Amino acid sequence: MFPFKGVLIAQDSTKTPIQISEKYLSTVKKKSDNMERKITAKSEQSLRRFMKQEEKLKRKLSKIDSLKAQNLFSNSIDSLGKLKAGIQGKLSRAKKILPGGSNMYLDSLGNTLSFLQGPNSLLKQSKGVTDKLNGSIKAVDELKDKFQQAEQIKAYIRERKQLLKEQLSQYAGMTKNLQKINKEAYYYAQQMREYKEVLKDKKKIEQKAIEQLKKLPAFKDFMSKNSQIASLFNLQGASNPANLEGLQTRAQVEQLIQQRLGSGPNAGAAVSQQMAEARSRFDELKSKFPDLDNAAEMPDFKPNEMKTKSFLQRLEFGSNIQFQRSTKFFPTTGDFAGQVAYKFHKNGSTGVGVSYKLGMGTGFNDIHLSGQGVGLRSFVDWKLKGTFFLNGGYEQNYQPSYVGLPDGTGQPWTQSGLIGISKKYKINSKLKGNMMLLFDFLYNQHVPRTDPIKVRLGYNF
Repeated sequence: MFPFKGVLIAQDSTKTPIQISEKYLSTVKKKSDNMERKITAKSEQSLRRFMKQEEKLKRKLSKIDSLKAQNLFSNSIDSLGKLKAGIQGKLSRAKKILPGGSNMYLDSLGNTLSFLQGPNSLLKQSKGVTDKLNGSIKAVDELKDKFQQAEQIKAYIRERKQLLKEQLSQYAGMTKNLQKINKEAYYYAQQMREYKEVLKDKKKIEQKAIEQLKKLPAFKDFMSKNSQIASLFNLQGASNPANLEGLQTRAQVEQLIQQRLGSGPNAGAAVSQQMAEARSRFDELKSKFPDLDNAAEMPDFKPNEMKTKSFLQRLEFGSNIQFQRSTKFFPTTGDFAGQVAYKFHKNGSTGVGVSYKLGMGTGFNDIHLSGQGVGLRSFVDWKLKGTFFLNGGYEQNYQPSYVGLPDGTGQPWTQSGLIGISKKYKINSKLKGNMMLLFDFLYNQHVPRTDPIKVRLGYNF
């Protein structure tokens, strides 16, 4: 047994050993297994839907041209079936390298585990540690397979939808089915991209393990020699120059431009102008579709950016505070609220919350804390422009203390209808702030009457 169930790695014979928690290996395996299941489920679902649409198109085309329908769809439906059946298996080595299939996070993770397994890591192993390490390596390798299979599916669907568009766009009554195929292809690619982003979100145990390993010179050397970029350019560490045979140098590129356009300032200006125009056009397209990595994935419909988000990913937790001045009926009150919002659109969300009313006294000469009630809230907000949002909400507030009312009566529960404007701003990568100015258009119904204007300051996590 090792201290704290740790995996010990010695930096060298004279320095203190570095300890990596065994929990790191368990976390990597659990994370990889979970992501593999998600990719498998989504791939099977998309292929099933794609096959269903192709079968519908085949039936429609058969009524017009049965021979063309047979030629166009029979082999494709079989191929989709094979892709669906193969998603549960593994890729052969001959199919491992696919354009666009690289994942830098998985590459780094796989190399880290390989280093821990290798003889240069000086890993103090026990049978339990070895089993966990082998299990983590297997899980990461299987996840790589699933991402590679997803790239195969993306490439096939992309080519297939383009062919169907070329062959069937002239037929009436097939536009709706083609649109569904285009949407399925687009959202499948978006979902795979979303999974890669989720995978890159490292937990604290992963970050701590990498920080410890980076202290080892042997680890840095191993990573520099075994990354995908190193293998692409045949890099063998800083001591050996990279073999870049076959790649054009900058001088060769400049010489080629001069041969095509001639030399002189005019040629340089022409190239600069064309590059500026191309860059401007590319930036414009990238701003509209920042997630696309292939021009063939350009959608011919308005995508719903929230479609690939899971229910939990759409939830946004937050809190806010609101102060209300003292009156002859109530002390100065602070409303401390917690809330959860659900993003139903990229520009809009709706949610619910609860608040606690804390009494703070009637002035500086009378400061004391007291419970003044609770509140139940519902709200919706919609983006207007930039960081400004339109807010609306309905609330019920319970404030039973009515000392001082002439007739001794009042409303324990009061309802509020709110509408106003909020501004949101970024504090850091995980925390956003907001300021709200709201008007209560039901304030006239309150007994005793309350302030119609509400100012709230809050945070979203």
